[in-house]
Amino acid sequence: MGMSVTISAATEQDAEQIFRLQYLCFQSEAALYGNYRIDPLVQTLDSVRQEVAGDCVFVARLGEEVVGSVRGKVTEDGAAAIAKLCVHPRLQGHGIGARLLRAAEDALAERHGATRFRLHTGHRSEGNLRLYRKVGYQTVGRAKGDDGVEMIILEKEAGAFVATA
Repeated sequence: MGMSVTISAATEQDAEQIFRLQYLCFQSEAALYGNYRIDPLVQTLDSVRQEVAGDCVFVARLGEEVVGSVRGKVTEDGAAAIAKLCVHPRLQGHGIGARLLRAAEDALAERHGATRFRLHTGHRSEGNLRLYRKVGYQTVGRAKGDDGVEMIILEKEAGAFVATA
């Protein structure tokens, strides 16, 4: 019988695996937009380490391997920004992304008092949009990213998690 995927808070020791996983996972997004300068692909390892140390970061593990991650932090307006959700391509479609989102949302609400969550994804990223809508996010706007990609901004209120079973 195989191992199960567990979700836990990231540690300093996870930063390098998160960095490598992020680079792998966001290749498909870069190809979709013909833009290999998107933020997850140009972020430095030191920057990932800083996020792990200071933000709310969760990982999905299969044994010792980090196979998914997500980050979140409360913004000045009291919302929680959730970013860089990624799951190893070989494990996508098994609910790991939804579990990571739920862990980040719960922690941001319980520990930091977030009452709503905000995230964004590229306008052509149908798989991402499907997941976010399935777990209760709704489109609230659009913006152009620093990399020139048109982004769809989605939000939901705390406690609005929709089961994905």
